[in-house]
Amino acid sequence: MPNELVISDASPLIALADIEELDLLQLLYQRIVITDIVRAEIHADLPEWIEISTDYNNKQLQVLELELDRGEASAIALALEDPNSRIILDESKGRAVAKRLGLKVTGTLGIIIKAKDNKLIDSGKQILEKLEKHGFWLSESLKMQLLNRLGE
Repeated sequence: MPNELVISDASPLIALADIEELDLLQLLYQRIVITDIVRAEIHADLPEWIEISTDYNNKQLQVLELELDRGEASAIALALEDPNSRIILDESKGRAVAKRLGLKVTGTLGIIIKAKDNKLIDSGKQILEKLEKHGFWLSESLKMQLLNRLGE
């Protein structure tokens, strides 16, 4: 979707920044937004094309914080403000809550798949290997599923 609002939690941004692949987000999506709370969790410079927002409902944030960490809760609360948005989350609990609330969810692995499908990268396996060297953990079965999906 050309004008789709894409909201990210901290961990996918940190993972992609660690391997110097953050630009994939800009190539895949027109508009990337994080909350001020997520921004506070990232102790690195971010490119100026990542917008910072405080346009989430504080009551919704408080309810979500009963189940999730503050960053995930704020990202989901912001995504709930725009029903056409997509949220980038890696943690399974946050993903489950976002899906339960009817949000479109992707994660770091989904970004790799989309980048490969759009011919923005030659090898998803190389990106995955870089992620793993930087501490990104993934089960062997999920890794095999991903590599199979990528045709690698």
